[in-house]
Amino acid sequence: MKILTTQTIGLLQKITADEELALEDGARLLAQAAIGDGRIWLYGTGELDAVVTAALLGPDSLPKAARLEPEAADDWNETDRALVFARFSNDEEAIRLVEQLQARGVDTVAVAALVKDEPGLADIAAIHIDSKLSRPLVPTEDGRRIAMPTVVTASFIYYGLLVLLDEILEEYK
Repeated sequence: MKILTTQTIGLLQKITADEELALEDGARLLAQAAIGDGRIWLYGTGELDAVVTAALLGPDSLPKAARLEPEAADDWNETDRALVFARFSNDEEAIRLVEQLQARGVDTVAVAALVKDEPGLADIAAIHIDSKLSRPLVPTEDGRRIAMPTVVTASFIYYGLLVLLDEILEEYK
């Protein structure tokens, strides 16, 4: 538990330090829809749908947010923005979705661990926030690694965006 706690805290601190500008830019991008006539579409691949559920149903929901349904592309327009969560930046499902959103004029904030030397979300999303979680955090006695808290890091980034977005919206009032 001590290793897991130390590694997780270190990871969250690294996100805070290294992704500060991307978080601010992401919040500004999402604010465009919140202030204007658009919606903020939320999508998470795999287990990261949990962050979308928390963002929609939890006590700290995003204003004007809705779950993105890929088959409902006719509902998307250029006043909207999207927030897409994936485990890794080369996630094919997330890449296809961001490309579909771009074709409709929807700028996207993508949250995923950067996979270096591979094209992906960092190359196509308007804003990419690196979750920094590229492998499990805790080494085991037999040489394996376990404990890859993807939902924890994605949630932390979501709450960072929420806090910054709230500040922007307060200043706008």
